[in-house]
Amino acid sequence: MQITSSSFDNDQTIPESYVFGIPDPKSHMALGQNRNPSLAWSDVPEGTKSLVLMCIDPDVPDVADDVNQEDRTVSANVPRVDFCHWVMTDIVPTETSIAEGACSDGVTIGGKGAPDGPTGSRQGINDYTGFLAGDPDMQGDYFGYDGPCPPWNDEIMHHYHFILYATDLERCPVGGAFTGSDVKQAIEKHVLAEARIVGTYTLNPDLTSG
Repeated sequence: MQITSSSFDNDQTIPESYVFGIPDPKSHMALGQNRNPSLAWSDVPEGTKSLVLMCIDPDVPDVADDVNQEDRTVSANVPRVDFCHWVMTDIVPTETSIAEGACSDGVTIGGKGAPDGPTGSRQGINDYTGFLAGDPDMQGDYFGYDGPCPPWNDEIMHHYHFILYATDLERCPVGGAFTGSDVKQAIEKHVLAEARIVGTYTLNPDLTSG
């Protein structure tokens, strides 16, 4: 099984059109266009009953004490954890692509309640839901895709894994405001094949200068 994107090349920078946060010279970060990138796939294995799509950043610092703090940096040596930017289940096997901007086009303050997606698919909440829970101006249930916005003072480049799973499940056994972790657990023994494409992104000018 293969997955590609016309929005970015594998292991290359994700353009600003597809991110939640863009560089800002005064405030370090401003809201971006937040469009979902285009994705296309092929060679889905025989016996596939549904597809699952996820976008995971495994480079998020486990402790946020230094995140986006003036005169500090997030050390490259701190422990890192997964941050889910997108989880979609129950994509029918006959689907072969998702168009740019079809599921997300702009940042929705408080989160998208019912994001668009392929017919029959369901989208869970991403990890901005928890991350922004203490912010009265931004908090809410963030369903669907919300793109990269790594700490602007992080010493490392972040990597965004768009992963497609072919499963033998007619319907993923999750419900309500399900999370990426819920889906990972639900499909653990039901994956027939997987494919991924990885994009990179940073808001730290020290990593892009020169």
